[in-house]
Amino acid sequence: MRFIDLFCGIGGFHIALSNMGGKCVFACDIDEECRKTYEQNFGIKLEGDIKKIDINSIPDHEVLCAGFPCQPFSICGKQEGFKDSRGDLIFYVLDIVKKKKPKVVLLENVKHLKYHNKGKTLSTIITEFQKIGFKISWKILNAKDYGTAQNRERIIIVASKDKEFSFCSLEQKSHLAIKNILDRNGNFEYLNDKEYTIINNPKKQPSGLIFIGYRNKDIRKKGVRHGTEHLSRVHKQPNRIYSSDGTHPTIPSQENSGRFFIYHEGKVRKLTINECFKLMGFPENFKKISSSGKLYNQIGNSVSIPMIETVFREIKRQYFK
Repeated sequence: MRFIDLFCGIGGFHIALSNMGGKCVFACDIDEECRKTYEQNFGIKLEGDIKKIDINSIPDHEVLCAGFPCQPFSICGKQEGFKDSRGDLIFYVLDIVKKKKPKVVLLENVKHLKYHNKGKTLSTIITEFQKIGFKISWKILNAKDYGTAQNRERIIIVASKDKEFSFCSLEQKSHLAIKNILDRNGNFEYLNDKEYTIINNPKKQPSGLIFIGYRNKDIRKKGVRHGTEHLSRVHKQPNRIYSSDGTHPTIPSQENSGRFFIYHEGKVRKLTINECFKLMGFPENFKKISSSGKLYNQIGNSVSIPMIETVFREIKRQYFK
């Protein structure tokens, strides 16, 4: 079962589909560092900018995967959508679909794509696929429901000319806690006791997060309700501390100097880059060759491998039985 990997990043889709018997025949990404990592791990020579690719040069394939750039639709960005130079890349995907006619298209993006421009952006994407005869289904899934310790909601879109994809049979797994994936040894970056405050009676949120404290950093308090200073949006997310007994917040791509702090065995420390990769389901032997800052960016832009595996397992059952 051949697949192509567009906007492939460091290979989350590649690992997930290969684990399920797929064979990658083409991959592309505009980021040079991502291409180097992909090539080191999978031995495939990548193409660069999708806008410059000759569609006729793309091999035939049964499945097209595309984690098309999410920044134009994310609440963390300017939300310029199709006006963003990256926002129109989905139409290049459509051009490839029209020409190569894959049996199934598998897309992933941020949750906010559902709401962007009052739903018109998602509606446009759906309409464009319908124009070329594809039936399309979508659903917002959370990585924590598929065997990871990360609260990461993403929209998954599946399109095919055969029939609509059913999300009803996706096999969910028990939630993992952060402590289940932590390294036992390493060069851990701890905070001293004066650098943070632990709150009393922390509550586990429906997402699985347990907000347990915050770093003692000066923040703007004007206009913030008393007692909620550490929860306000003026206090950036990386300054919050989460218990290792719960799940981890979504790993973002914008933070290139580190990740969130966790409270584990009576101490507060930052996650290691290796632990961040494990939160996304990457194997221990995955080669990490970029600088620390770029690695944090790469993993924040990747996909949850266990979640994509679960979806692809159903794609195989429903379309390739």
